[in-house]
Amino acid sequence: MQASAEISMYPLHQNYEPPILDFIRRLNRYPELTVKTNSMSTQVFGEYEALMSALTKEIKISFAEEDKVSMVIKLLNADLKADYQPQ
Repeated sequence: MQASAEISMYPLHQNYEPPILDFIRRLNRYPELTVKTNSMSTQVFGEYEALMSALTKEIKISFAEEDKVSMVIKLLNADLKADYQPQ
C-alpha cells in the first residue's frame, strides 16, 4: 500500500533551523522514498512500511538530539506524489 505523509517539525528553541534541515537530510537518504519540501512542511511518499519505518527511526533520532521538539504529521493511505505542487 502506498502512503503519503506531511510533516511539520517545530524545535522549541531559537536556533530551530539546523535540526529541521538535518531531519530532512536524513529522510532524503532513503532511496525508496520521495521527499518534497516547501516553506511550511515536508511531504514524504512511498510504500507504507518503508515510510513508517523511516519516520519512526528519524523521529526517534530528532527526539534524542533535541531538548524539546514538536512533530505534526498527517498520513494518507494513498500516494499523492503526482498531485504535489511546489510553492
